[in-house]
Amino acid sequence: MVELPGTRQVEHVMGMPVIVDVRDEEIGQALLDSVFRWLRWVDATFSTFSADSEISRLGRGELLPADAHPEVRAVLARCEELRVETGGYFDARAVSRSLPDPSGLVKGWAVDRAAAILERAGARNFAVNAGGDMWLRGRAVPASGWRVGIQHPLRPDAVARVIETGDLAVATSGAYERGHHVVDPHTGRPPSGIHSVTVTGPELATADAYATAAFAMGAPRALHWTARLRGYEALAILADGRVLSTPGFPEPAEAAA
Repeated sequence: MVELPGTRQVEHVMGMPVIVDVRDEEIGQALLDSVFRWLRWVDATFSTFSADSEISRLGRGELLPADAHPEVRAVLARCEELRVETGGYFDARAVSRSLPDPSGLVKGWAVDRAAAILERAGARNFAVNAGGDMWLRGRAVPASGWRVGIQHPLRPDAVARVIETGDLAVATSGAYERGHHVVDPHTGRPPSGIHSVTVTGPELATADAYATAAFAMGAPRALHWTARLRGYEALAILADGRVLSTPGFPEPAEAAA
């Protein structure tokens, strides 16, 4: 077995396993400790399951939006921007108008910041995987790139496509991970005609929000909408078994090789 360079750590935080895999020899454990401290702060601040979080206190009216942490205000503002941009298909208030739930953005936003922490410290080859959504940088040393498998929604033991990439965020939204946890905010019903949407791009927070919105749209609306995105690419797995992608979506690993 080849011994991998660098260091890696797994921790359950934000309600999911988070894996930080750094392939740079000069990076030590102290940097990973900093990354996970950041993620634990995000969890404590934004969790809708914690009565003490700022999000929960906002929902109960105990904390005014103007008095919330600047990061909380920034995330909620970005959620509103994305609600408008997606025609309401990404909506942090879809479940409750009084209780904002920015979870659909926070995970990707937290990982984007974690990647920035790693980069500022000199890391150049790493992957941050949060529950299957990931930010990839550089190479999976000693390999030439990071290989990402997109799970097949109808066959849990199979992947629909494997891509090899670097310097890219990858986010997937679908019914197979946690059941129908994403619904069309306009109807309250699960989307139809589509099993999953994977979006790639330069920022995980936005990619994750776009994937959620596109999946909530269902087919064929999602296909037309993702085709018009700028700087982001998408792959959709439809209910009839077809796998369709925008022209710039990363090629399958076999073809890329």
